[in-house]
Amino acid sequence: MSNLYLGLALILLITVVLGLLRIIWGPTAADRMMAAQLFGTCGVAILLLLARGLGQAIIVDVALVFALLAAFSTVGFVRRAWTEKDSLKTGERRHD
Repeated sequence: MSNLYLGLALILLITVVLGLLRIIWGPTAADRMMAAQLFGTCGVAILLLLARGLGQAIIVDVALVFALLAAFSTVGFVRRAWTEKDSLKTGERRHD
């Protein structure tokens, strides 16, 4: 059964590598942000699968910290990437 978890973790790792290509070649900042969010989501899933497959419960704690950091990094990226000038171009209003 642990080989199943490790195999699924490998598949998710391949997905992360494909997401890295999207970050490198992404035409817009939104594409890059979504790929970065994919890193956080897949990273947490990989860590949880490894915890289950290897029988190491401590990896679950690392996954929780990683999920928190991924959420903060996404918020930071959005605040940096979309400025007031960009909102005016698209006609959106910023709500702070």
